[in-house]
Amino acid sequence: MARVAIVTGGSRGIGEAISLKLQEQGVTVVANYGGNDDKARAFTERTGIKTYKWDVGDHEACLEGCARVAAEVGPVDIVVNNAGITRDGTLARMSYDDWHDVMRINLGGCFNMAKATFGGMVERGWGRIVNIGSINGQAGQYGQVNYAAAKSGIHGFTKALAQEGAGKGITVNAIAPGYIDTDMVAAVPPQVLEKIVAKIPVGRLGQADEIARGVLFLCSEDAGFVTGSTMSINGGQHMY
Repeated sequence: MARVAIVTGGSRGIGEAISLKLQEQGVTVVANYGGNDDKARAFTERTGIKTYKWDVGDHEACLEGCARVAAEVGPVDIVVNNAGITRDGTLARMSYDDWHDVMRINLGGCFNMAKATFGGMVERGWGRIVNIGSINGQAGQYGQVNYAAAKSGIHGFTKALAQEGAGKGITVNAIAPGYIDTDMVAAVPPQVLEKIVAKIPVGRLGQADEIARGVLFLCSEDAGFVTGSTMSINGGQHMY
């Protein structure tokens, strides 16, 4: 029977690439999303991947959403915590809501999704959790104290939860992408983007599919001895 995976933020950008890569390998994928119903519907029509809407920052919504997926699709074996938002600004300009929203979704979402699925993985003796961190959680970034703190927290969360799952057949790992050619990065002013690319040793932005291939490996049977690790996929921009 095929493994069942939930990819949060799984219908767009890096999340879409992850969903499609897992689907290619025979995994039954569910893409969670939090906002645009029309785009989610179009994604399902194009890919055949079911979408489920809930806010990953809402604890009860995650419990209910994951229970619904388990009932309608099957027990959840794989969770990829990809959903995230930005609310950039210097500390002087950042509101408490800007801080709280990013922490609630980016870091809180990892806790909520793990809480909803980890117990079932323990019962079945197998599971894969992959958390999407960031180069900016490793190196920091001006104007992103909220985002950098949340992503850095994801890296610590990964190492701690990995120790809980290691003896139970569950691996927990993270991927820290660098600057990837997505809609989010495309919104950066060209002159700023040019400076960013100039700092990447390989001389280009990454592709979403390159992140997806890393996730695919960490979710596979072959990665059973890899846990508590953070895989940096950043073109050499930050060697951590």
